[in-house]
Amino acid sequence: MSILRPGDEKFHYSDGSHKWIPPGPDYDQEVWDEQVRQHKQCHLGHEHPKVRIQRLV
Repeated sequence: MSILRPGDEKFHYSDGSHKWIPPGPDYDQEVWDEQVRQHKQCHLGHEHPKVRIQRLV
């Protein structure tokens, strides 16, 4: 688990899982895959105690 930060929304579904489908039909899948991989690495690099922030919907 990790902490969701402002700006992370485009990479996450409401349950906190990562989106591997690009945001639009014209978005290159390979580019999106790399952006998600880098985003996940950022989670690992900034990992703190296992706390998850959830937004109430």
